Amino acid sequence: MLLVGTSGFSYKDWVGSFYPEGTAAADMFGFYQENFDTVEIDYTYYSFPSSRTMASMAARAKDGFLFSVRTHKSITHDRAASTEDVRKAASDFRAALAPMYDSGKLACVLIQYPWSFRMNPENVDRMLIAAERFGGLKVAVEFRNDSWANERMMKLLCDNRLALCCVDEPKLPGLFPPLAASTADFSYFRFHGRNSRDWWGSKPGSDRYDYEYTEDELDEWVPGIKKVAGEVGDSYIYMNNCHMGKAARNAKQLRRKLTEDA
Repeated sequence: MLLVGTSGFSYKDWVGSFYPEGTAAADMFGFYQENFDTVEIDYTYYSFPSSRTMASMAARAKDGFLFSVRTHKSITHDRAASTEDVRKAASDFRAALAPMYDSGKLACVLIQYPWSFRMNPENVDRMLIAAERFGGLKVAVEFRNDSWANERMMKLLCDNRLALCCVDEPKLPGLFPPLAASTADFSYFRFHGRNSRDWWGSKPGSDRYDYEYTEDELDEWVPGIKKVAGEVGDSYIYMNNCHMGKAARNAKQLRRKLTEDA
């Protein structure tokens, strides 16, 4: 199964660019489900989710719809946190996901680390401590720093049945390179756009993702995604270039390219 969606769906600037004019926030998810069969929940990075909210989202989803959920920043971005803090935060996050998992609508958990998170023994341990709290669930790990782009990392993920989150992002020094690879029995892809100008800037975060892929740029990924998808059971692909509905447009384009000759 190959599913394509976007990172998040509740954006005001998508009204008129993806959602019909006048669409209320409460009606966005219903319209989104008419167009896609999966979504990556991103707000859970900024605000720790409750089991009640996860249950409500699962109840509102159509049959066959699947959620991937990004873990809270306390698990990945708090450098002052002890390993025990990370373990507890991940355990609490896992508990909050229980209703969604029990409903059969949880696809995957995404653990995304910042660029400052370099590969070293301490950080390898922190990553594995977080991942083990989600045992029994599909877990994808995203690295931003290119120090993780090596065979040792690939073996580490394979040995622990963790999927490498394959990313498309600006080709800037130090960033993780574009790589289509499978390290688990499923695959995970995120497209962040290629806005090199604003990636390291101090502008609001959405500017970093203000980018629309061309047809040719999407074509670059089609052979690799198809190859990986043929090696695993399920593949989840999310567009995170969320500015002004560009993610939704590109998701539809990429889905068409991946399925037209299937």
